[in-house]
Amino acid sequence: MKSKSTFVIPFVGLKIGFHEFDFEIHDTFFEEKEYSIIHSGNVNVHLVLEKKETMMVAEFNLSGNVSTSCDRCDDPIDVPVKGQFRLVYKFALEPSEDETLIVLHPDSYEMDVSDNLYELITVSMPARAVHKEGLCNEEMLSLISQYTVHQGPSENDFDDDDFDDDDDTGWDDDDSSVDDSDDDDLDIEEEDNDEGDENDGPIDPRWNALKNLNNN
Repeated sequence: MKSKSTFVIPFVGLKIGFHEFDFEIHDTFFEEKEYSIIHSGNVNVHLVLEKKETMMVAEFNLSGNVSTSCDRCDDPIDVPVKGQFRLVYKFALEPSEDETLIVLHPDSYEMDVSDNLYELITVSMPARAVHKEGLCNEEMLSLISQYTVHQGPSENDFDDDDFDDDDDTGWDDDDSSVDDSDDDDLDIEEEDNDEGDENDGPIDPRWNALKNLNNN
């Protein structure tokens, strides 16, 4: 049998004023939550509920410990949870975008606070849960490192053809100073060689373009 009924409060029979409730949350509570990031835990919750004519104000005070997954090695880790939270339960038909305002149907006579408790416990957890130095699962860390790509592109990943691409070069294919046809390049190189240019070899027009950029 699910423990959900433990967290149902029949407020219709409550008088106007303050009412106190205590909840003990154990492993079963988290096991019943689908896709829960909390595996198990022990949390004590003290609730002070103020019933008014048109709404109820709930003050939650919780403390305890829960087990979740380490953000570094993914092994279980116990973390403390503690906090005070205020939620307002109001009768209405339209949903609310305010996370601290819980809308109840006007015909409601009881409310289930289990989902609210789970959310409050979750936000009470540390932003990043990691084991202390040296306590992480070294085998798991090795596997994570093995399947994590850290190396960026090396110089061997590039060849001369990459200079013909527009990306990250700042060159425009329509620029006449750079975009000469292959046939024209060959003619220029042949003419330079025939005239006995003092250079040892043909000059690639791409280097000329770089020289022009530097001069500017």
